[in-house]
Amino acid sequence: MNSKFSMARLTTEPRIVTSLADLLIETVANGGSVSFMHPLSVEMATAFWESSLAAADCGKRVILGVFDENLLIGTVTLLLDSPPNQPHRAEIAKLMTRTSHRRQGVGRALMQAAERLAIDCCRTLLTLDTAEEDGAAGLYEELGFQKAGVIPDFALKPRGGLTGTIIYWKRIEK
Repeated sequence: MNSKFSMARLTTEPRIVTSLADLLIETVANGGSVSFMHPLSVEMATAFWESSLAAADCGKRVILGVFDENLLIGTVTLLLDSPPNQPHRAEIAKLMTRTSHRRQGVGRALMQAAERLAIDCCRTLLTLDTAEEDGAAGLYEELGFQKAGVIPDFALKPRGGLTGTIIYWKRIEK
């Protein structure tokens, strides 16, 4: 990751919510399969991030962000709120990088930081999923994630049409 970029845990602040909503809208508009359809309204994106950040405030997840000066250029969420029979597991969600900052190591740095956080939280297994078409499968495999399988026609792409979802897992330890 570029040395001029900085990373931080994100908190419920109006400017952070606005930045996250803007990043989510951009991601969806550019085909990112992150649970939303295009066009994504500011209100829906804002409500999603307000809820997510409230869950982070309660310790149920950690949301990391990377900044280029004051511009939020990437984010990832580490979901920690697991069922009682899965206290060893965490899930990676909503890895997004601004189109203007892709291929600069932002996603990789976010994933590596999320993995370190999961280890610090005594997790030994990470899971995630990504779209079969146009997802980040290559990055996840480079980072040591193992493909568990593909579920065909799992989700709609942001602009319509079905795509499969690839399920990944990775054992982690100190």
